[in-house]
Amino acid sequence: MSVSAAPSPGAILAGRGGIGGALSDAFWRKPKLLLLLMLTPPLLWLGVIYLGSLFALLVQSFFSIDEFSGLVVREFTLKTYGELLRPSNLDIIVRTVTMAGLVTIASAIIAFPIAYFAARYARGRWKAVFYLGVMLPLWSSYLVKVYAWKLILAKEGILTWVFDKLHLTFLIDGWLALPVVGGNSLSVSPTGTFLVFVYVWLPFMILPVQAALERVPGNLLEASADLGASPSQTFRNVLLPLALPGIIAGSIFTFSLTLGDYIIPQIIGTSHLFIGMAVYAHQGTAGNIPLAAAFTVVPVVIMGIYLWLAKRAGAFNAL
Repeated sequence: MSVSAAPSPGAILAGRGGIGGALSDAFWRKPKLLLLLMLTPPLLWLGVIYLGSLFALLVQSFFSIDEFSGLVVREFTLKTYGELLRPSNLDIIVRTVTMAGLVTIASAIIAFPIAYFAARYARGRWKAVFYLGVMLPLWSSYLVKVYAWKLILAKEGILTWVFDKLHLTFLIDGWLALPVVGGNSLSVSPTGTFLVFVYVWLPFMILPVQAALERVPGNLLEASADLGASPSQTFRNVLLPLALPGIIAGSIFTFSLTLGDYIIPQIIGTSHLFIGMAVYAHQGTAGNIPLAAAFTVVPVVIMGIYLWLAKRAGAFNAL
């Protein structure tokens, strides 16, 4: 009576589909192992590249510049953050935050009726037209859009030409004569910067608001009208509170993108700096890396507080 030899490990693997089959069985028995292997590469990228660079940036902000040699003094100090409180630097921070707030408010006001129409009335083909119209500007180059607006807002641009044909040039001249919002032309004024910011970031406000409005049941609006509420009362007490998470979600994009942008103010606007422009100038021309890092920490802190407040308001549910 002969006894057959035990199959080798290689034969077993071959019978079960090779190494791939064995791994498949192992992952099936231990799904957490598969999850760990899938999450490890992106977590390493996030931890090393993103969080690591933020940590390095934070460390740099606690260094200072030697006033005589211009070299970085790698000793822990709060001197650089104290420089942010200088009137010139504080003015940059206030100007940037103010612009970001105004752009966010204007985007919300413009986006709401557009989003409401798309959520309540657009159906089928018109819904597709709505999404195409909102997304189409995002498909073109960022720089192309900015330079196109520079030509539109220039003193010889199409906007001035239209106002001239309507004999309304005095309106532009009067507005440009104002001390805070004016300038030589719209293309070199805070007003022009504001207009371009609103145009570029508006789609990021429309889509979250439209998503939030689609979640509002229509019978709530009808019930409000049946109970005798006026359209304005229905808007204030029913529609706006339910759409507020979407508005806050959109404001996260418009506020943060305006807060950190430096290309639009550099191409369209005055010589007054924004935070992004200050970071670029200090780390490049001036060579003051610690001050540039401290300026960069400012929007990070502001957005951290903003996101915390937005989460408490339930804005992430509308993203």
